[in-house]
Amino acid sequence: MRRLRFALPLGMAFTTAQAVEIMTWERLPLPVPLHVGQERVIFIDQNVRVGVPRALTDTLRIQSTGGALYLRASAPIAPTRLQLQDVRTGEIILVDIAATEGNDQSLLEPVKIVKGSRGPKRYGSDPKQADIGAEPFSPDPAQATPERRETPIPVVLTRYAAQSLYAPLRTVERLPGVIQIKQRRGLDLTNLMPTQPVNASLLGAWQLENYFVSAIKLSNTSALTLSLDPRELQGDFITATFQHQTLGPVGVSTDTSVVYLVTRGKTLAEALPPSVSQIDASINLKPSRVGAHAQ
Repeated sequence: MRRLRFALPLGMAFTTAQAVEIMTWERLPLPVPLHVGQERVIFIDQNVRVGVPRALTDTLRIQSTGGALYLRASAPIAPTRLQLQDVRTGEIILVDIAATEGNDQSLLEPVKIVKGSRGPKRYGSDPKQADIGAEPFSPDPAQATPERRETPIPVVLTRYAAQSLYAPLRTVERLPGVIQIKQRRGLDLTNLMPTQPVNASLLGAWQLENYFVSAIKLSNTSALTLSLDPRELQGDFITATFQHQTLGPVGVSTDTSVVYLVTRGKTLAEALPPSVSQIDASINLKPSRVGAHAQ
């Protein structure tokens, strides 16, 4: 792991007398020591989710804004590993922290994490384009080129959604360009499988290029074992993948599963059939005509 130091220019959050420690991420955990009661800044230049052990809830304060993490320990912390996951790509960086208190309480330098050399991307990138040496953690979007993929997008998007819901954070496969999106709360899914006695609810949705994947929880409401058939799904979907092929009777551990629905150029709400409600024709009759008819 290579470490460099440089001074930030005037006008930034630190003066030129405050150096910044450069740490290069090369798939080896990065040690970031802390002092009790002293805040330390980590610059990442990406929006990240931080995986923190529950044991540190009361002793470690973490704030994130503008591509920077602010860590402050209120008590000594034994060596502990944090996981920083890029929200956009899913890539994970491992950081080992340890907080100590003692006589030497000199000001700790901020840390900037950059990515080191890496091999070719998984989905069809040209090995000749592999990066050499250290590079900023956030590449210049203007210089980015569309990625060629050997695996169809609906396949990798479905796999990413399943891993995001059920796999440990450290094992989620990196998928450049994917973003998690918000769907409308209370989305009516009663017409998704109208011929089956199931309740459907939205768990999450992700987008990659012009494709969307929506994870739908299916719960059996009957005492029968149900076979799940994609032909019974109502909507404009590119692919439909069931986590399991059957639903057990209500009340058993197998009465719930997930279906992953991929759409192209439209969200799940736009791909569903319109809701149809029962109509009482009598409400449109005028009272006078109803009375005349009765006579």
